Amino acid sequence: MPFAKRPARLLLAALIVVSATTVVAGYAESERTNDRVTGDPAVEQAFRSGSDAAVVGERDNVTVVATDSNAFVSDESDAPRAQAELAAFAPDGSVYYYQNDHTRYWDVDPVAGTSHTVEFVYADHLDAEECDGSVCTRNGVERVNLTTGERTDVFSRITAGKHSTRWHDADRIDDDRLLIADIAEDRAFIVNTTTGLIEWSWEARADYPVSSGGPFPEDWTHINDVEHVEIDGQEAVMVSLRNQDQVAFVGMDGELLENWTLGTDGDHATLYEQHNPDFIPAERGGPALLVGDSENGRIVEYQRENGEWVESWTWADQRMQWPRDADRLPNGHTLITDSNGDRVVEVDREGEIVWSADVGFPYEAERLGTSDESAGGESAASLGLPSREPAPENASLFDRVQNALPPAIGNGISYAFPRWVGLLEGSAIVVLLGSLLRWATLEYRWLDRTVSVRSPIEIRRK
Repeated sequence: MPFAKRPARLLLAALIVVSATTVVAGYAESERTNDRVTGDPAVEQAFRSGSDAAVVGERDNVTVVATDSNAFVSDESDAPRAQAELAAFAPDGSVYYYQNDHTRYWDVDPVAGTSHTVEFVYADHLDAEECDGSVCTRNGVERVNLTTGERTDVFSRITAGKHSTRWHDADRIDDDRLLIADIAEDRAFIVNTTTGLIEWSWEARADYPVSSGGPFPEDWTHINDVEHVEIDGQEAVMVSLRNQDQVAFVGMDGELLENWTLGTDGDHATLYEQHNPDFIPAERGGPALLVGDSENGRIVEYQRENGEWVESWTWADQRMQWPRDADRLPNGHTLITDSNGDRVVEVDREGEIVWSADVGFPYEAERLGTSDESAGGESAASLGLPSREPAPENASLFDRVQNALPPAIGNGISYAFPRWVGLLEGSAIVVLLGSLLRWATLEYRWLDRTVSVRSPIEIRRK
């Protein structure tokens, strides 16, 4: 063996052994300590088994959680982040309700006038036979009584040519009308679910250049949230344009209320690809907006002062990563859904965590009996809530390095890999795959070079 090949093989073998050992050790340590595990194993086991044992702490009412999935269309499994779920925890901490029938679950809201009934937004990826030989998604709103399990289809439509989900939010206006965030068409619309007719719509293209936000038309605005609100005594629609880093307000005449817009495209210090803003009206200490500032890894609230939005409160801890929902409860606590943190937490007025549920990749949570989202809660300014930021001294070296990565990269890693894969394990996986690929490439080149330098006589002798 030529001298140049032996050290290269030894080096690559060493890199493979060290990186593989690091990955195995990281997984084993996470199993031992339950640290950075995707969801709580006890919670996931209760989902599967139907156990009535308490798996989270006690609370005064039912807590409902809708979870997303990071699985590809044809790659669903029992893994917590691959299995989309709608679950509810009883006041005693046991699992009150569970289903996993849909491909994705998004917004979930309590139904007014009921105690244990919710409406939720779902998506089902349909196969080619159901889509005239192509791909498509059924987007819909369904109602379920969590006590009896009785389910009712409210409204649905099929989006052709898309195998990814296209509705993330629906806001109930009255008994007949729903306001829906339509990602596929970059619009918000109001549909009468009795007649099936669209009674109002606003298209982002009327007010935003296609050069803004994400790629047009594939995922341009990614409108992920809508809310029917009242501005200066007039009806309006609040729209979260995630890829424009903005929360906008539209009058019922279709005109954009430009002086009410929060954020600017690319101004990531204000908002960075936010989710699920909640409007807190003046009678509860607003106008204010409580927002899951996702890529910035924080919950942030803005107060309306003298015609401007002013940052009034933030909350984050060392674990928080890509939060996508926050609700202000009537008692002044805040219910937070931390998607890449694989948890739902309730923080009190001092900013301390007083309840938590580790669930794989949650999208939104609701505490029943507290009204829809933040409608029953007051603004941070009126409550005098203190802000909280992660304590740097509590962060490990690897956490500090990971936090230094651009948010989109760090969240991308968390989306693609299970929670036990931290910076060290992620780096080891990259080294392992790179070393295997490099070794295979070198062996091919050495083999090709050996064959090419042999004479025809040598080849025949072989």
